[in-house]
Amino acid sequence: MRNVGTVVRGIRTPIIKEHDDLANIVVDSLMAAQESEGFTFRDKDIVAITEAVVGISEGNYVTVDEIAEDLKNKFPSGDIGVVFPILSRNRFSMILKGIARAMNKITMLLSFPSDEVGNGILDEEILDNSEYNLSSVITEKEYKETFGSWVHPFTGINMVDFYRDLIKNENCEVEFVFANNPKEILHYTKEVLTCDIHTRLHTKKMLQEAGAEKVYGLYEIMNAPIGNSGFNPTYGLLGSNKSTEERLKLFPKTGDKLVIDIQNKLKEKTGKTIEVMVYGDGAFKDPVGKIWELADPVVSPAHTSGLDGTPNEIKLKYVSDNKFADLRGDELKEAIKNEIRQKEANLKGNMLSQGTTPRRITDLVGSLCDLTSGSGDKGTPVVFIQGYFDNLASD
Repeated sequence: MRNVGTVVRGIRTPIIKEHDDLANIVVDSLMAAQESEGFTFRDKDIVAITEAVVGISEGNYVTVDEIAEDLKNKFPSGDIGVVFPILSRNRFSMILKGIARAMNKITMLLSFPSDEVGNGILDEEILDNSEYNLSSVITEKEYKETFGSWVHPFTGINMVDFYRDLIKNENCEVEFVFANNPKEILHYTKEVLTCDIHTRLHTKKMLQEAGAEKVYGLYEIMNAPIGNSGFNPTYGLLGSNKSTEERLKLFPKTGDKLVIDIQNKLKEKTGKTIEVMVYGDGAFKDPVGKIWELADPVVSPAHTSGLDGTPNEIKLKYVSDNKFADLRGDELKEAIKNEIRQKEANLKGNMLSQGTTPRRITDLVGSLCDLTSGSGDKGTPVVFIQGYFDNLASD
């Protein structure tokens, strides 16, 4: 009987640079880790690679000037509304620099009390004691008078001031409006760039139906190359990260080929069918800072087929407290094993059983990987997971 369930290992690799052979680096790093740590590969193990090194190895970068050129082509008037950008120096400031470089005027509509992923923009206690509520439209003057001294508790920065200075440094005029209804932007301009991530299609549809003359989403900017630039045909600038003061790394676009390549190479070396995925931000919330980690358009932009679907599992505490409330010890454990086996035979992996939270496997595994690898200096852009699909009946 195994006494250990899921085991997660961060795998150290060489530092990945542009045009490196990432598939071979991942496989070689795993084999080196296996030799030094002594683990044994098994079918249904999982290898996950952070999207950052996938994008780097692809050389999938764009410059601020290339972003500006694409925006000039799509908004030749030079006067647009920018709706629901996230408040991030890493994720959005370089994009905003490109927007400002392309435009004469920006009217920026910011949601409150926070952006889509939980970055705060004002003191919620002050909001609760003010004349404003979540349905209000707050002007820039009103914001400054009521909330303008507020800075984020983690960064010490007022992002409105930060974005204002960035835009003005590009010789572009800016006006801020604070509202949670995207249609408010149409009182200022009929040409709009929507910058929200997970509600992007809904926001665009709302604005089009409300009379906007031209609407693009960030996923439609740099979705094709400008000259020899990088691009992402599906997500455009969504999922991008600051690389330098004039360049961004885009969300990877060749992940589907990469995961199959790695799976095949590992099959050759180990004889096992190992699942492979590319992961970005996990989907979890900081209860203190209130920030949702998920600033990428998806947790996993590419994965092998064994990671499709949702977990098909029972909730032990629910079954133990209800169906087998009178059982204890080995008798209870054997009854639960039989319950798992019966569930697997009946459902064939199609649906969740009662008591479990419906989440996709890739979202759960990606969140586990993001927490394991972090975004700092651990040097483990590859995560190796064993036993994720095991249960009590696997003993």
